[in-house]
Amino acid sequence: MPLYEYFCNPCNGIFEELRPMREATEPVPCPECFKDAARIMPTSFAAFTFREGYPRRIPDDGKYFHLGKKVTRQITGGRPNEHPEVNKPEPEPAMLKGDEIAMNDMAEHALKDDLKDMYGNRIGVKEVKEAAKAGRVLRKGTPN
Repeated sequence: MPLYEYFCNPCNGIFEELRPMREATEPVPCPECFKDAARIMPTSFAAFTFREGYPRRIPDDGKYFHLGKKVTRQITGGRPNEHPEVNKPEPEPAMLKGDEIAMNDMAEHALKDDLKDMYGNRIGVKEVKEAAKAGRVLRKGTPN
């Protein structure tokens, strides 16, 4: 059965309907307002072809759908329902310029044995680098 397009005048809706050829010119009830709609000439042309075993519309942009999102290639392995383009891992946050300057200052003070924790213990360059990786900011100075 061919696919025909119909236009509903009361609700200005265009819809498609599969109908036998002998009933193509007869009006069809609109799926929105249930009034009779007349057949119109097609507003778009779509043909189907098979690509990699799946039916595809023509023109085809060469992309695939994975869980409702467009992706450039099919999933070939990994965990089910996960696609590397859809489930991207979060990038590690970049250190801000001010924090980078503060970490460099702390490393300088750690080299001079000027950086201490709240208990008065000396903080070395190694601890400063670990704090920088963890995103903690150490303060310069001695305890009260």
